[in-house]
Parts: sequence; C-alpha cells; structure tokens
Amino acid sequence: MEKQNSVLVIVLISAFFSIACVGGAKNVKPGIDVLLEEQLDLLRGKRVGLITNPSGVNSQMESTVDLLYNHPDINLVALFGAEHGVRGDATGGFKVDDFIDPKTGVPVYSLYGKTRKPTLEMLDNVDVLIYDIQDIGSRAYTYIYTMARSMEAAAEQGKRFIVLDRPNPLGGNLVEGPVLDTAFSSFIGLYPIPFVYGLTVGELAQLFNSEFDINVDLTVVPLKNWQREMTGDKTGLEWVITSPHIPHSKTALFCAVTGCIGELHTIDVGIGYTMPFELIGEEWMDANELSEELNSYNLPGVFFRPMHYKPYYFTREDIQLQGVQIHIADVAEFKPMMTQIYILCAIRKLYPEQLIFETKRTGSFDKAMGTDKIRQEVWDGKSAGEIIAEWQDDLNKFMKIREKYLIY
Repeated sequence: MEKQNSVLVIVLISAFFSIACVGGAKNVKPGIDVLLEEQLDLLRGKRVGLITNPSGVNSQMESTVDLLYNHPDINLVALFGAEHGVRGDATGGFKVDDFIDPKTGVPVYSLYGKTRKPTLEMLDNVDVLIYDIQDIGSRAYTYIYTMARSMEAAAEQGKRFIVLDRPNPLGGNLVEGPVLDTAFSSFIGLYPIPFVYGLTVGELAQLFNSEFDINVDLTVVPLKNWQREMTGDKTGLEWVITSPHIPHSKTALFCAVTGCIGELHTIDVGIGYTMPFELIGEEWMDANELSEELNSYNLPGVFFRPMHYKPYYFTREDIQLQGVQIHIADVAEFKPMMTQIYILCAIRKLYPEQLIFETKRTGSFDKAMGTDKIRQEVWDGKSAGEIIAEWQDDLNKFMKIREKYLIY
C-alpha cells in the first residue's frame, strides 16, 4: 500500500507540473494587455494614434482599436492602416484608401497608398503613435517597414512612439539567411538585416531606432511570460491571420522557406491551393524524383513528400501540378533559408532546361532575397553549401549587433 501511495503521489506531482507548464504557455500576454493593465499612464491626457490591423488583439481576442476607443482614460483620435488595411479588408499589394472607420467614427489614414509614411497633417492632431501588428519573423513583409517609416515620421515631428510587443512566431532564437545588400533596399527589405532575424517586433524597433539613426522617443511595452524558444503555437495565444496567405502561425515558417521562390511566379508554392507556402510544384516536375533528391540531403528538421495538386486560383488555377509537400518535423532544428537554397539548387540540377529566373519577377525575387548573388549562383550551378557559407560572416556581425537589443 505504501508503494502504491508513493506512485500515486509521483503521478499527481507529474500531472501538476504538466498542467503548470501548459498554463504557463497560455499565460503569455501581448503588449496591449500589459499596456492596459500596468502602463496606462503612457496614454493618459494624450491624443493617441494607432497603427494596427485585425491581428492587433489582446489575449482575449478583443480588438486593440475597440479596447482603446472604449477606454474612458484614452483619447483615440486617429487610425493608420498598413498593407491589407486596419480591418483587413484590402487585398495584398493593392493601395489602401483613407476613410472613416464605420465602427468607431475615427478617421483612418492609409500608410499603403499615396504615402508609406505618416504626413505632417496626419500627425498634427496626435501626441503619441502606437504600433500593434503581429509580425511573421521574416524580412520580406511590409508591416515592419510601415513601423520603421512611422517611427521616422514621429521622430521628425517630436511625437512619442510606442510598440506593443508580440511574439515572433518563428521563436526568438532562429537567425538565418543573407543580410540585405542596401543596393536592394525596398519596402520588402529596408535595412541590412538577415532574412530571418530572431527578434520580436519590439526588439526590432529598438534595433531600427539605434542602428539606423531614427532616434525617435521609443517605448516598447513588453510581452509577459514569453520565452525565446517559444514558437507561435507554444504561446497559448490564438493566431489571427496577418494576411490572407498566413492563416496559421506555422505558416510563417513555411513562408520563410518558399516566400522568395514564390516571388518568381515560375515555381508554384501553394498559393491558390489549401496549403500556402507549404508546396513546391509545377507541370514539368516529377514528384517522386524531386522528393527523393531533397530527402537525400538529410536537411535538419524537415522532409519532403511527393505531392500532386491543382490550385483553385492565382497563377496556376485549374492546372494539374506535381512536386513536394514540405513537412516540418522538428521546429527547433529546422532551417528555413537553408532549406530554400537546397530546393532552388535541386530544381536547377534536376530541371536545367527550365528558365526559372527568366521572368519579369526577377527583381522582386532579388529584393525579397536582399541580393542578386543567390540567383546568379544558383543559376551558375554553385552548391547550396557554398552559397550558404557566403552569408555567414555578415550573419555573425549581425548577431553581435542583435545582442544589444534583446529584451527577453
């Protein structure tokens, strides 16, 4: 009986700690929660402008727009919309217009239309500008540059800038890929940072502010209970789509693998099918051949399954394709940019007659990749290992800079 009681105690203790661990993950709080619970003095007596979209919600899935508008101590006077708009009703890549938000009556100014940076007139009635948008952790995504341009405008006009921090869905430790060559600076890659930078948006704001001489009066309202090893599915927070083809937090990982390839429009990556960014396919591919080639590399944390599919819309609508589905087996080991380079080199090796870079979209690929060297080297038949080795020195330099801005 004593032995049985001891076993029971051990089981109960194990169950307690399992529940505690799960509960800990569920207790991650985004910056909006921390702001309203602990740092409301930042906004009292101020006229507030808010840059946000549908991903700006608290841990209870309540909109940041509505939380600020309905709070008795906050005077929300302006909203600012990035790509896809404040309410998420704008198509990617298309300009967003100014309008009056029908739910609150607050004016909404577009930062993805005639201007990508708040103007003097837009900020004339604003004392403090808040940014609350979920990031996806990779460089070729416009929201972080809306943040940077807005920080510049706030600095120029003497306004305070507050970032409500959010978890990086890729976690806080993954840093990988080429550092952007400033000759390829654009709104999908503004500054010399790696493709995968391993920072929360608040940490990234601090880096932008100091390293690129923005020098705004910046406050980051931090996360609570977030740890760097937590990927999006480990935070306990629900995912709100950041754009139409990022429906789940794990999609952000797949986007880091195939997003640059997708810019070419000569290789399908699953946009228009049910698995955006999870697929590599074309009419001229052989599913078994490509999967065997890619699996032979034994890449960390990933394997490839032959796949046949027919997209419902976009560039390959109703065309039967074949290729591979990307399966991430171990997120902690997975290297998305390494995987992307090996995929490109495998396609070049197996299908040398396919002119995958002969497209009017080549410039978009180079901007997303942050350099034209990778395209040229893949085409010239350089090995994936050689291509990846070339970005390591710049990556090591960035890692030293990055250390100064880690909050967690």
